[in-house]
Amino acid sequence: MKKLKKNKWPLLFTGTNMVLFVTFFFVPAILGFYYSLTDYKGFGTPNFIGFDNYVQLFQDPSFYKSLLRTFTYTICLVPLMYFVSLGISLLLNSKFAKGKFFAKIIIFLPWTISGIIAGVIWKWLFGENFGFVNYMIEQSGSNPVPWFSNSNTAFAVIILAALWGGTAFNMLQFISALKNIPKSYYEAAELDGANAFSKFRYITLPSIKPTSFMVILLASIGSMKEFALVQSLTDGGPGTANVFIVQYIYKTGFEKMKVGYASAASMVLFVILLVLGLIQMKIGGSTDE
Repeated sequence: MKKLKKNKWPLLFTGTNMVLFVTFFFVPAILGFYYSLTDYKGFGTPNFIGFDNYVQLFQDPSFYKSLLRTFTYTICLVPLMYFVSLGISLLLNSKFAKGKFFAKIIIFLPWTISGIIAGVIWKWLFGENFGFVNYMIEQSGSNPVPWFSNSNTAFAVIILAALWGGTAFNMLQFISALKNIPKSYYEAAELDGANAFSKFRYITLPSIKPTSFMVILLASIGSMKEFALVQSLTDGGPGTANVFIVQYIYKTGFEKMKVGYASAASMVLFVILLVLGLIQMKIGGSTDE
C-alpha cells in the first residue's frame, strides 16, 4: 500500500495517457480497419466486402497520383525545412547576432497560425487578380504570374507557405540542441586551428544528430499528412494536380460518401507512416553504437 501511494502520480499520468491512447488512437484505428472491409457510406448498415476496397484502391490512378504528389511534396519540403531551420538556429545562436529576442518572435509567429488561416494569407499574397505579389510585379512593369493556374507554380507556393509556417518549431529544437553542446569542444578545436566549417562539420552536426533525425521524422510525417494548408490555398488545384493523399481521403469519404473506401486509403497511409517511423527508430538507434 505504501509503495502504491508512493507511485500514485506516475501511475496516474501513465494511466491517463493509456486511456487517451486507447480512446483516440487504438479504437479509431480498429474501427477504421473494420470500415475499410465494408461498403460503409457514412449512414446505414455497413456490409462486409472483404478486401474489395483495397483491390479497387490499388487500381485507381487518382490514388497513385495523389500519393506521388504527396511524396514529391515531402521530398522537396523536408530538406528545405531542415536546412532553413538549422541555418536560422545557427544565426540566432551566434554570439555576434543582435536582436535575437525579436527575431525569435517574428519567426515563431507563423507557427501559431492555423493551416487554414495560413492558406488564406498566402492565397491573398499570390492571388492572380488581387494578390499583393502580382501587384508588385505589375508595378515593376512585368506581366502578372498566374500562380494558381499552373500546377508547378501552385505547388511552389504550397511549399513556400509550408516552409514559412513550419520553420519555427524545428528552429526551437535546433536552438535547444545547439545550446547543449559543450563550449569546451569548440575551444579545443580553436586551439587546434580548426576553421568555422570544420567546427560545424566535426562538432556541431554530430552533436545535433539525434535532433536532426527527430526534425526529419516529424517534418516527413507532417508533410505526408498535410491537409488544411493545401485545402484552403489551392483546394488541390488547378484541377486535381495538387491533390495530396489526405485530401484524396477527405474528398472520397466526405464528398463522395465512400467512407469504407476512404478508410482503406487511410490504412495504407497509416502503414506508410508506420514504415517511416520504424526507419527512423532503426537509424536513430544506430547512432549510439
